Amino acid sequence: MTSDTARRAVPGFFLAVGAACLVAATVGGHLALGMVTFVILAVCSLVLVLLGRRSETYQGLTEKAPDERFARIGGLAWAGTGIVLTVGNLSAFIGELASGRSGDPYFWFVATAAITYITLVALLSRHS
Repeated sequence: MTSDTARRAVPGFFLAVGAACLVAATVGGHLALGMVTFVILAVCSLVLVLLGRRSETYQGLTEKAPDERFARIGGLAWAGTGIVLTVGNLSAFIGELASGRSGDPYFWFVATAAITYITLVALLSRHS
């Protein structure tokens, strides 16, 4: 994949997910929620397109083989995203339990995150 393709694929992914959310929400009877979700993801896509033209950082992150600096920035960004998602799901799980509910589906997100973390640590430690 060329860097130009990557710069287009990421915003395209945001738009595709936004469209899928809009369709799913509409089918589920929540058109307004689907529209809000689509608009948020479309704005994210637009921001990424604009960054692709002007931002050295975004261009560096979407290169086929980013240098050490951009690889580190990308890795830390993904790690930070994982932390936010894990803490959010863990908080939702605990909140569900405190409300007397089972915690589904948050339990499965938290369990998957824990298993993935342990698996990746084991695999990556072998290759380092």
